[in-house]
Amino acid sequence: MEELRAAEAAVVDEGAKRALELFRTLRRAGPASPLRQRLGDVLGPGRALPVVPDEGEMEAAALAEIGSFDVEKAKALYDIPIDKHPLVAEFIHFFQVPGRKHFVRWLSRSGRYLPMMKKALREAGLPEDTVYLSMIESGFAPAVQSKAKAVGLWQFIEPTGKRFGLRVDFWEDERRDPVKSTYAAAAYLKELYTEFGDWRLAWAGYNSGAGTVRLAVKKASSADFWTQIETKRAYKQETRHYVPKLMAAALISKHTKSFGFQDSEIPPEPPLDYEDAEVPEATDLEVVARAAGTTVDLLKDLNPSLRRWCTPPSKSSSDVYKIHLPPGTAERFAEEFPKIAPKDRMHFVVHLVGKGDTLSKIALRYGSASEAIMRANGLRDSRYLKLRSELVVPVPRGGGGAAREALVQSARRQGFKAAPSDEEVPAAPPPPRKTKSGALAGSTRTVTENGKTRTVYAVADGDSLWSIARRFDVKVAQLKDWNGMVGAAKLHIGEELNVYPGAKAEPKPQEARAQAAAAPAGPQPAKEPAPAAAQDKPKAAATPVPASGKHLVEQGDSLWSIARRYQIHVEELKQWNGLEKKKLKVGQELLVRPP
Repeated sequence: MEELRAAEAAVVDEGAKRALELFRTLRRAGPASPLRQRLGDVLGPGRALPVVPDEGEMEAAALAEIGSFDVEKAKALYDIPIDKHPLVAEFIHFFQVPGRKHFVRWLSRSGRYLPMMKKALREAGLPEDTVYLSMIESGFAPAVQSKAKAVGLWQFIEPTGKRFGLRVDFWEDERRDPVKSTYAAAAYLKELYTEFGDWRLAWAGYNSGAGTVRLAVKKASSADFWTQIETKRAYKQETRHYVPKLMAAALISKHTKSFGFQDSEIPPEPPLDYEDAEVPEATDLEVVARAAGTTVDLLKDLNPSLRRWCTPPSKSSSDVYKIHLPPGTAERFAEEFPKIAPKDRMHFVVHLVGKGDTLSKIALRYGSASEAIMRANGLRDSRYLKLRSELVVPVPRGGGGAAREALVQSARRQGFKAAPSDEEVPAAPPPPRKTKSGALAGSTRTVTENGKTRTVYAVADGDSLWSIARRFDVKVAQLKDWNGMVGAAKLHIGEELNVYPGAKAEPKPQEARAQAAAAPAGPQPAKEPAPAAAQDKPKAAATPVPASGKHLVEQGDSLWSIARRYQIHVEELKQWNGLEKKKLKVGQELLVRPP
């Protein structure tokens, strides 16, 4: 997809203005014009000219035609809007020539997903031809990921996917599930259409966000998409091209021969088909494949949402995980799976990578094998592990050398091979970053100018204005004033801040009410606000940190109360313990000082 976008940028950048000028020139020249013949030569022998003007076009629009193709008649075959516009013509041309090899692959893959998608969209009350939005988003490739980390056939980013019910966790990413992601996309598009009342605007909102469309309507003083794209800075180029690209893809897909595509170019993939079977516990895919009489590769193809080489554990006895199996194999699986001895099914533990860990050490600890851990987690290099990452560790039930060797052989059959242990690099925190002056992030230096002494602090990963102010016993408002910060200032790792420890100047009242932890540096979880009543209370005396550096969660504890008890910030507490959720369990151990 990235290669295609680069080609698109190189070809379609200048947009409708050039297309309209070309159409007008060709109309004046006539069908026998040498210019038309030259353009035909550029496109290749025997290839019809991709864009032909319609005599009845409006002043600001043009019609894409090939031969006798009639767009007006074709409109009746679609349940989505299809418009005459130069950008639609540009994208037809683009898909015919520079983007042809990609579009041919999309057409082939469409045979696999179109029947399922149209059924799902129809059930959700959406136009069936909305499937072409998925085509331009992903090319019908469920594993594709964009630079913005949008994933799957419908290119959901993680927060939006979760908002529409898609599971994204350690075990599974349902953004890659063709059926579930299609229903989620239908819900999202229905929400957008309900707000804007026009499919063109709904598509634009899917690409750029509903807020962008609202601003575009305001800037253009119009709810017409084609008027909006003529308005300066209403949309980015990607969104301006998004709607005409979808229309062009829809036109070609239903009229391939009319637009110069041959059946021999487009070998259709068979429609997606599978049967569901229940797998009550986390189970190696090789065990599932053996019970069903199929292959691991086919299982992975039918279950692209799986992030590990095993099924997730079931949530409960009433919510058992279901895996997709090839048609005709579910009955065999139901008969054969219970016959597999528990010791042969394997089981798994989840290991949090700590400082000094290597793959061979982790394997030895659990009686597993490095290759098996690589396979379970999709690791291609056994020499490096990321600190505080989670690994699924397959553990043979009953242990023993034979069981461990079976793990190794299973992984090697899938192409996983571990490096010698002496080449492994123990997991460790990344080296501290340096500032422009050469100082390390987290370091301080003293500067004296005009008789005044200040401390210069280099922002480190995880810092916030609140944590820095607490470290130097100053106020957040003072920090912002000394460094010319306004509003919710964002910190950057390595950025240097001026601090005047011991300063007596009182901040302005409005500054004193600034948020305590505005914009922490580096990636941070969402902040947990303190209860309103607690904000006006004097700071409680800090409880000494236990020698172990850990706090045992008691009944009634919350992240806020624990942070207040040890005079640390909630964000620090969540970061040190890798917490994403606020819910704590009684007896849970939490780090209350840096690891």
